[in-house]
Amino acid sequence: MIRKVVVLAGGKGTRMGNLTADRPKHLIPVNGWPFIYYLLNNLLKAGLTEIFLMVGYKKERWDNFQETLDFKINIIDQTERVNGKYGSACPVEAAEPEVSGENFIAVNGDNLYSIEDIKAISQDDQLNYVAGYHHEDPTKYGVLISDSDGYLKEIKEKSPKPITNLINSGLYKFTPRYFDEVKKIELSPRGEYEITDVITRLAKQRLVKVYELKDYWYDFGKPEDIDKVSKFLKTQTS
Repeated sequence: MIRKVVVLAGGKGTRMGNLTADRPKHLIPVNGWPFIYYLLNNLLKAGLTEIFLMVGYKKERWDNFQETLDFKINIIDQTERVNGKYGSACPVEAAEPEVSGENFIAVNGDNLYSIEDIKAISQDDQLNYVAGYHHEDPTKYGVLISDSDGYLKEIKEKSPKPITNLINSGLYKFTPRYFDEVKKIELSPRGEYEITDVITRLAKQRLVKVYELKDYWYDFGKPEDIDKVSKFLKTQTS
């Protein structure tokens, strides 16, 4: 059974404006708790008891957050491990000492998923999985293109006319093969090391399947998302 999860929470969150002047966006309060608390709580309830939180921006704020929790998390400063590299592939690579040799979950720290979906993608097999979500406006995201057997063929980034509305939701299950492939990727056209390039390499070897989220997915990226998440969470506890 998979127990380890790498949570990507190193960014500032520039789209949140001055709300992130003194804290990462993951720590913006929603209904009395930092947003990321709800994600971590769901991960824990899904059986992922070894949580590795990859941080960077305003890292000192995370120590204060940890003191408010009644469960354990492992806070890792990713900037000390990535040797100046930048991009979405790097925080996962930085967690290699903690998860190497085991299957693990990786997740964007600014997204929210259900306990059941997290459980469902935690397949302890030899395949990798990427979680897709049917979105009303897929043009803003990378879309997942799979074959008839559910194997990923391609991630098409921000196409003006996507052939599917199944977007990449930022929730993954990886095998240790991730660490072999991440060392082989090159800088993307925008000058970053992309997690999607790692997934593409794995997909070409027919090692990636698409899991379609059955419940909900909330992105916490813009100021208006605070109210959306707040209203949703109130329906979950009422």
